[in-house]
Amino acid sequence: MKNLIATLALSLLCFTSCKKDIKADVNSPMIPDTVTAEETATEAPLDSAAQMQAWQAYATPGNPHKLMADEVGTWNCDMTFWADADAKPEKATSAADIKMILGGRYQEANYKGTMMGQPFEGKSTLAYNNASNEYTTTFIDNMGTGMMVAIGKYDEKTKSMELKGDMVNPLNGKKTPYREVYTIVDARTRKMEMFDVKNGKEYKSMEIVMTKK
Repeated sequence: MKNLIATLALSLLCFTSCKKDIKADVNSPMIPDTVTAEETATEAPLDSAAQMQAWQAYATPGNPHKLMADEVGTWNCDMTFWADADAKPEKATSAADIKMILGGRYQEANYKGTMMGQPFEGKSTLAYNNASNEYTTTFIDNMGTGMMVAIGKYDEKTKSMELKGDMVNPLNGKKTPYREVYTIVDARTRKMEMFDVKNGKEYKSMEIVMTKK
């Protein structure tokens, strides 16, 4: 990575210098470039055995995937929403069917219920990346056409996962940050809290208490 940054910085410096030279000698005849670029050091290639070992480690489910597998089953979801920090809470219910897919490497959850008097259906995926040591979650539903993507890490002490991402506000078309906190309350209870930003301030916009059937 350091080599890549150094290369980009060197390229930018050369580009800037060339622009200055062109501006200074715009009426001068073209002079052949005689500057020889310094070769940058390259990373030593891994042998085939090391490459295979690295890919196996990347592809093999571990303890974080076992943590996700503990949630396989059907969950009742008690949902509470707030339009802004001072708004009255609104309630909704849904059920989530959670399973592991692709050899236990990813978690998939399918939600069905009623929201604002309308049928609600959503789908989420959860992944743990062995290479980056991070969780990634995605969410889509029938209430919009966008995809929410957030990345974060799990804290063993608090039994919670904090994930951060951006979403496009359909009212103005601008990206706004959001934060999700997912807590393992006990073996049969989970709590998901969503925090949005409005007028430059973060507020709690949603809470889902999940109880396993």
